[in-house]
Amino acid sequence: MAAPDDRNATAVDVDDTLLLTGLRAGDERAYEELIRVYGGRMLAVALSFLRNEDDARDAVQSAYLSAFRALPTFEGHCRISTWLHRIVVNHALMKLRTRSRRPEESIDALLPGFADDGHHVQQFSRDDLPADHLLEREETRAVVRECIAQLPEHHRSILIMRDIEDVSTGEVAEQLGITANAVKIRLHRARQALATLLRREFHAAAIPAVCASRNRMTA
Repeated sequence: MAAPDDRNATAVDVDDTLLLTGLRAGDERAYEELIRVYGGRMLAVALSFLRNEDDARDAVQSAYLSAFRALPTFEGHCRISTWLHRIVVNHALMKLRTRSRRPEESIDALLPGFADDGHHVQQFSRDDLPADHLLEREETRAVVRECIAQLPEHHRSILIMRDIEDVSTGEVAEQLGITANAVKIRLHRARQALATLLRREFHAAAIPAVCASRNRMTA
């Protein structure tokens, strides 16, 4: 999924051509504008992967340095926000890779159970997946983001990369230093776990509404 248009995130409509010209000329005001306009959203992108604000800020700072060094090779075929977004994602992934030796958190408690006949105890609906479709719906966006944030790091990062950032399986494997098959397995388990969390959230939200409806009927 491509990075959202930043003109929806700020009251200032940024002229990419003027901003890029200023950046290449070393104009300090252009650098300040880049950070002012995009800094908050880039930090949110890094946080979605890392969940630790210090690590996220480090990733964003490193991304800005990489972007400034790469300015001479940036041809402007995409928006600056899209280009910067991708650099931030790459730096967040590099931080994740350095943490890959940590023990992997168990996700088993969030996976569906099986009945005696071998079928899932809980049935999945078409609305369970994929996450990017639910993120496009205004009424479910905040809940989906909160549920994704609850996933263990190794699974959360792969789900974000595949279902939200639309990164290929091969590239995810290369970035994280694991096999393509491992990516597919973790993605499948992450989707199942996310579905479990979403069902819990939507069920919890539905209970007050049902109670209110019953109270109105008995009043």
